[in-house]
Amino acid sequence: MNVETNILQNSFFTVVITTYNREHIVINAINSLINQTFTNWNCVIVDDGSTDNTFSKLKSIIRKDKRFRYIYHSNRKQAISKSIGIINSFGEYVTFLDSDDYYLPNHLQSRYNILYNNNIDLLHGGVSIIGDKFVPNIYNLNERVSIFDCVIGGTFFVKNDLFKKIGLFDDIEYGDDTSFFKKALISKAIIGKTNIPTYVYNRLSEDSICNSISNEN
Repeated sequence: MNVETNILQNSFFTVVITTYNREHIVINAINSLINQTFTNWNCVIVDDGSTDNTFSKLKSIIRKDKRFRYIYHSNRKQAISKSIGIINSFGEYVTFLDSDDYYLPNHLQSRYNILYNNNIDLLHGGVSIIGDKFVPNIYNLNERVSIFDCVIGGTFFVKNDLFKKIGLFDDIEYGDDTSFFKKALISKAIIGKTNIPTYVYNRLSEDSICNSISNEN
């Protein structure tokens, strides 16, 4: 087993970052991961068909830090991109980082402290919001609800075995995180929630799914 394979297979977390044409901001997300106080992680970056200079911005980091892997495919949207990251994950738990969001330095350590030696299949919650704190209601897109009343996929820490049990994210335009959470509930997965607000959700990006849905309605 080479050093790179050993690093990947012994990671506690796999972080899946999906990105599309965000060369201007994705580096902030990646730097927030590199600056984590907890270091036992690997990362799968899934580039959903970017036509900008995303790879050029990232290639030096990817080549230097063996914890990173980069996958490029044609534009298939976020749900499929996340699922491809999961399929290529090694960590005991899989978590997510949207390319316009970022982690506070103790994000992974705080979750490790909760998950280690506890039988939790899915941990969620613990978010800080930059910008609008309301999003379209998944059940009625003409209504808006508080983000704090929703489950936020970026905050998910999912035991890899749970994906094998209930499947990956559904290929839907909006609410794939809610759909997955419902499947976890139905399966009687052990679900935990934290209020430690170390995932920073950036609502200022005009091309975010929530903002795109809002603009259409």
